[in-house]
Amino acid sequence: MDEAKKSAVQSWLIKARHDLDSAVKLSQEPDPRLDTAIYHCQQTGEKSLKAFLVYHDQVIEKTHDLRLLVNLSEKLDKQFHDWIDKAALLTPYVAEYRYPGEYLEPDAEEFREALKVARELHAFVLSLLPREVHPSQK
Repeated sequence: MDEAKKSAVQSWLIKARHDLDSAVKLSQEPDPRLDTAIYHCQQTGEKSLKAFLVYHDQVIEKTHDLRLLVNLSEKLDKQFHDWIDKAALLTPYVAEYRYPGEYLEPDAEEFREALKVARELHAFVLSLLPREVHPSQK
């Protein structure tokens, strides 16, 4: 694999990990910000899926719809079929709580579920990619 491709995949994975870390940090006491934290859960999933697609030389769609990204990924690996419902769960969080509306932030249980799915999706994508493209842990 050429260095440019390796670097591109790693960059997506690093950004995904940063979003996951941000979600955790923003959710912690004493002053949690679950509205922003849940957005980072969606971003973790989006960037993880885009890393997978870049690895497979696919054109990256300009979308925040994880269902679309899972469908594109499923064409390359059938295991993604099991992720469509979880993608549907995360997708709305790209905008759901980012603007004033009926609810300003998710409750703790909703956030915990989103974080769980984001962690699992990120780990799943990493499990499908060779170690050589995994970012080094710092």
